[in-house]
Amino acid sequence: MEAKLAKIKLLLLDVDGVLTDGRIIYDGQGHELKAFDVKDGHGLKMIQRAGIQVGIITGRSSEVVRRRATELGIEILYQGALRKLDPYREILEQYDLCDEQVAYVGDDIVDLPILQRVGFSATVADAVPDVLSRVDFVASRVGGRGAVREICDLLLRASGSWDELTSRYFNPED
Repeated sequence: MEAKLAKIKLLLLDVDGVLTDGRIIYDGQGHELKAFDVKDGHGLKMIQRAGIQVGIITGRSSEVVRRRATELGIEILYQGALRKLDPYREILEQYDLCDEQVAYVGDDIVDLPILQRVGFSATVADAVPDVLSRVDFVASRVGGRGAVREICDLLLRASGSWDELTSRYFNPED
């Protein structure tokens, strides 16, 4: 698995059930609400600092997702992607990448076409059974509750960037 992880240049993510717990909440005015875990966000910022790009491919369209992507500096954002392979292929072409250089985190059967192609496939602990049985890695945490952070840490350690990126937290005088 470390050999696969060492090749990764891009981490792509689903949103609902991966970056969130999968619930969709509407307030009294009909505005959509989603909860994102700050630990996941910090993990995504750290892998960006390590030179790994981050992108989102999601089947739903949401202003909340656009805002979160902007906050995290994620420029690769495809919403309303019911056939996720189409934007995936566009991303590969645009960024001159091959499947082996991409990691993808998804949690449902709509994610399987990409999960079966990428160099490293991962999911959350509460993914559907068809996904759990077909990926390289299953996080110990559920979607929206630190699973993405766990996967980011795994990528950072495999890339050899963990010590350098975390040294400022352990040695604040440096």
